[in-house]
Amino acid sequence: MHNTLVTGGNRGIGLELVRQLKEKGHHVLAVCRTPSQQLLALDVEVIADIDVTDDNDIQRLLHQIEGREIDYLINNAGILKRNRLGDIDYDSVLQQFVVNAMGPLRVTEKLLPVLADNAKVGIVTSRMGSIEDNDSGGSYGYRMSKAAANMAAKSLAVDLKDRGISVAALHPGYVKTDMTDHQGYVDAPQAAAGLIQRMEALNLDNSGGFWHADGALLPW
Repeated sequence: MHNTLVTGGNRGIGLELVRQLKEKGHHVLAVCRTPSQQLLALDVEVIADIDVTDDNDIQRLLHQIEGREIDYLINNAGILKRNRLGDIDYDSVLQQFVVNAMGPLRVTEKLLPVLADNAKVGIVTSRMGSIEDNDSGGSYGYRMSKAAANMAAKSLAVDLKDRGISVAALHPGYVKTDMTDHQGYVDAPQAAAGLIQRMEALNLDNSGGFWHADGALLPW
């Protein structure tokens, strides 16, 4: 049985990841700030009051895991704030960097002592972090933070290779969740299923890639 930790597991894609991973037989540790009733109903291990931007919270998370090894780490927690040229809220740009880019790096680094050798690490990012794919502009804070998250994933893949740990930047698609005001092309169950498939296929040979949930390799 895999021990799998999912951040942002209380709603949206994270909640669906928790649900499907449990159905696959994983022991799931669902990490979040405030658990939803839907999460509590899944009967998984919930570790609440964890903010991925807070070192003390992540240290407390580490203490709760000590004595066990994490096989899959899925850094899913993230935020989206709208920023348009001419009306950019720079505080929200910074907040997105702290949550979307520094959050996954902080969690992964702090949890290195409990990551199993040959563990798999996924950072849920976005195609909007692709520089080559950007043909519509805007969304400055979100795009910039996700590009930074992609770089974190690539560097982690290099630095953790000697431990046999593989890392992927994972785009779930344009998903109908609260974050997107339920606009999008796919629903959360479909997106989560694709992300899990990418995690299952992840290995040292394809580590450091930027993958769409549907299996396509995305441009940087």
